[in-house]
Amino acid sequence: MSVETSSVEGHVGEGQEAPDFELVDQNRQPVRLSSYRDRKNVVLIFYPFSFTPKCQGELCRVRDELPTFANDDVQTIAVSVDTAAAHRVWADQQGFNFPLLADFWPHGAVAKRYGVFDDKRGAALRATFIIDKAGIVRYKVVNALSDARDQAEYVKVLASL
Repeated sequence: MSVETSSVEGHVGEGQEAPDFELVDQNRQPVRLSSYRDRKNVVLIFYPFSFTPKCQGELCRVRDELPTFANDDVQTIAVSVDTAAAHRVWADQQGFNFPLLADFWPHGAVAKRYGVFDDKRGAALRATFIIDKAGIVRYKVVNALSDARDQAEYVKVLASL
């Protein structure tokens, strides 16, 4: 079930240029979205919190199918409001070898720019954007916090790029 966000600071839709950002990953290394431009398509996954069962299940599916989601043509990036330190512990525990980015401070600023921040919960919604090599959003879905995403849909969209 798709939902609308409670924060309307930003709204990024299909066919629009993806707003650039830079956040640190679980290794405290800066990751800039625009660094993938002209090189890779990006699967940008916003998720509420690390260490929660549904988020863990979704990201473990990405981990288990990593050759589909991180290869010469595609990079997956996951973003939550957790700290880089929390992401590091979780990535080590779960074997996540793709960037987990900390949208910690200013709290949820990137999620707000994309229009997927839930003000009441203080966290990103379950949202996914697929961004092509030109930096254009080609796919967007925002799910209720209780609804897992359909990753098979990502594979279809990536195949069409």
